[in-house]
Amino acid sequence: QVQLVESGGGLVQTGGSLSLSCAASGLAFSRFTMGWFRQAHGKEREFVAAIGWGGKSTYYADTVKGRFTISRDNAKNILYLQMNSLKPEDTAVYLCAADTTSGGVITNTDPMGYTYWGQGTQVTVSS
Repeated sequence: QVQLVESGGGLVQTGGSLSLSCAASGLAFSRFTMGWFRQAHGKEREFVAAIGWGGKSTYYADTVKGRFTISRDNAKNILYLQMNSLKPEDTAVYLCAADTTSGGVITNTDPMGYTYWGQGTQVTVSS
């Protein structure tokens, strides 16, 4: 049974930082592209960042480029998202996801391209 469990969300002021983690189990974590998405209240799920299986290739949404950093530890089966210079518009539920079907593509921003999802962790940025 595949499980993705996010943690690290919370309330932070504008300009602050948060670090999210996603612990994976039940899948060959090191073989697949992993991604972070977010969903604000009443809005569609939005791509944030993705990382290739080896951890060297990354891809970001323009809205977070230069502020967020995605990384992974394949030995621990953990995906990370370091978020700096946070803005109120970053407020959302952040979800990690595994892409087990695209064969290593990291530029897929469509949530439908991801196979497994976590439950999400709330990030709230106050102004």
